[in-house]
Amino acid sequence: MRFGVAMFPTDVSASPVEVARMAEERGFESLFFPEHTHIPVARETPYAGGRELPEHYRRTLDPFVALAAAATATERILLGTGICLVVQRDPITTAKEVASLDLLSGGRFLFGVGAGWNLEEMRNHGTDPRRRFGLMRERIEAMKAIWTQDEAAYHGRHVAFDPIWSWPKPVQRPHPPVLVGGMGSGVLDRVLAFGDAWMPNRFDDPERLAGRIERLRRRAEEAGRPIPGVTLFGVPPEAELIARLEAVGAERAVFWLPQTGAGEAEAALDRLADFARRYG
Repeated sequence: MRFGVAMFPTDVSASPVEVARMAEERGFESLFFPEHTHIPVARETPYAGGRELPEHYRRTLDPFVALAAAATATERILLGTGICLVVQRDPITTAKEVASLDLLSGGRFLFGVGAGWNLEEMRNHGTDPRRRFGLMRERIEAMKAIWTQDEAAYHGRHVAFDPIWSWPKPVQRPHPPVLVGGMGSGVLDRVLAFGDAWMPNRFDDPERLAGRIERLRRRAEEAGRPIPGVTLFGVPPEAELIARLEAVGAERAVFWLPQTGAGEAEAALDRLADFARRYG
């Protein structure tokens, strides 16, 4: 099992550079930053956490800027979005950002993606929430074309452009791994359609989750495609749970860090690093 950490970097929390350095020093394999461009003041969409939306959602730094800062301060740790809200982003611009970050980090980028949950936030970007999953697929397919073709073109229902030139290309070939986040009924279909890995983020029913991981592996084998990896995103540091999910194919566990100052982040990293050593 590989262990990573995730954090909402904000203007009042430990900086991305501090967190990245401390995480790498403690041997963590990966670091993930999430994305919210904004939070609408008038919001009807319920927060999945079941309580008032935490303050750090309003203050989150842009993930690509934060990860670029982290890349300059580190040498080995993998750097990922957890998740990038591609349904709120222009695919040509985002393809450029992904490729640039992969280049500047020396091929250390993990592209965690998702369709999001905040319907008002999507609408402010001109995205119809009812079409977000189809839009996500086309935008990722279009980005893959840009990353892998010298003269890339894409024509879909939601995304369309004639041949373009766009460099740099990513260091990783054919492109950085695409980790598809989510727990909805259609998420395995999306992983198999355009993902390299699944990134589930709820662990209240381990047996059901284990069954879905097994089903994902079986469907991949039946389709004759590589078996997608599984990253447990925001998993609690519970050895029994992680061991159960590792046994059915999970390969990475990512723990949340507190959205606080450097001192508290460092203390949390120490506790989690100790857990990882004992688990291994």
